[in-house]
Amino acid sequence: MPIKIEYQDMPHMKPLPLRTKEAGFFGGIKLWILTTRKWEIVKDWKFTLTHDGNTHPTYYVIPKGFIFDGASVPKYFRSWLSPMGILLIGGLVHDYGYKFEVLRLGGKKGATEKKTQKWMDKTFRDINCDVNGFVILNYIAYYALRLGGWLAWNGHRKRNIKWDD
Repeated sequence: MPIKIEYQDMPHMKPLPLRTKEAGFFGGIKLWILTTRKWEIVKDWKFTLTHDGNTHPTYYVIPKGFIFDGASVPKYFRSWLSPMGILLIGGLVHDYGYKFEVLRLGGKKGATEKKTQKWMDKTFRDINCDVNGFVILNYIAYYALRLGGWLAWNGHRKRNIKWDD
């Protein structure tokens, strides 16, 4: 059964500045061309997922203060597919799960559910299918994650980042 998502509000986010001015002329151009803007969640974002054949949804939260960059779309495709466009919701949940290897359970302070890379990739695909309906596009993004996502996943595991309350 595919994963279904429900939420009342879109995530409240603010863009973080690209520090091009302090980088000098050539450094600023390099940052402008190669850097992806990051966004900060400024209000806890609450959502539910119905998954794995369950009939009752599980309540989750992405906490205020989480910083992410949206879907990892290569720069040369961004004219057609924005990292913060139709892949936003799936990208946000996916980025949090990839970074911390867990999803935070809503309503229970500090409670989490540990997730695997494959589960997070499937969740990205299914959330985006549920939100935007572009099945073929979402499957292409899913297979791209399955091919190359292990680099980011393993990098986060090496750093062993934990979310602080």
